[in-house]
Amino acid sequence: MLHKENEYIEYKYEEGLSLNQELTFHKTASVFKDKGIKFGKAQFLSLGLTRPDGLYTNLGLLLSDQCPFSIKAAVFQGIDQRLFKDRREFTGPLLSQLENCYAYMQLSNQTSAEFHGLYRQDSKSYPDEALREALLNSLIHRDYSFSASSIVGIYADRMEFTSIGGLLPGIHKDDILLGISVCRNPKLANVFYRLELIEAYGTGLLKIQSAYSENSAQPEFITTTNAFKVILPQLGQQSFLIKESVALSPEERLLSFAKTKESITRQEAEEVLQVSTSTATRILQVLMENHQLQRVGRGKNTIYRVL
Repeated sequence: MLHKENEYIEYKYEEGLSLNQELTFHKTASVFKDKGIKFGKAQFLSLGLTRPDGLYTNLGLLLSDQCPFSIKAAVFQGIDQRLFKDRREFTGPLLSQLENCYAYMQLSNQTSAEFHGLYRQDSKSYPDEALREALLNSLIHRDYSFSASSIVGIYADRMEFTSIGGLLPGIHKDDILLGISVCRNPKLANVFYRLELIEAYGTGLLKIQSAYSENSAQPEFITTTNAFKVILPQLGQQSFLIKESVALSPEERLLSFAKTKESITRQEAEEVLQVSTSTATRILQVLMENHQLQRVGRGKNTIYRVL
């Protein structure tokens, strides 16, 4: 934490007067109740949801059912934005957006299994803690004086979290990677701390790095004047998807990918090779004829197992 004389002083959106004073807090009240924390007029004032005159602040607006901000999330077919698979927009109080977007991200966080002798070991495509911290970071540190939505992009090889608001003046990327934090929305961060969603200020990016400590590809943190982006690579498969080798044939590339998880689906084949369904099917057929893959199951449950 910087000494008070060196702190950056700016207009804090969360402390401003909400233009909408007809606010309700059904979701936020429910979360506080579940955590066994009081959520009445006294807490509204102490947490900063209201001013001493009883009027709601913008922090109150963010936590209210009438929150005007949102998170936009999209799932893409491959490693770029050419083809959409699905898109959603999450609205409502920030706590609802957090829960609903996290659940949506988990739909793309597939679990795979490996056997070590007699014992099965499950692993996910992304570390849960990294996804959680990246999403929390995009909500706590974004600049709500801009109306643009936070963006979550889900690709075949990575997830990206982009929020409005660059680093505060005097703070650099190297600083935040050391755990130094000057929070743009300290009262919002305090609410999340009280709800045990965060443990301490400035530790989120360190937790993301720790979650990838044994992975070859590391998270990326990109800053611009008005935006901050966190890129989380998929565990295990990311290096092959990102670095496409021109020396390998499509069959070799597909088999190499399949060996990372001992099987592959037709849809994964399309995504890895960026080809049509018919082309992916033909290449899978060649690998089966060469006795390198074996088809298992029928219809939507079909997989191609490495021999």
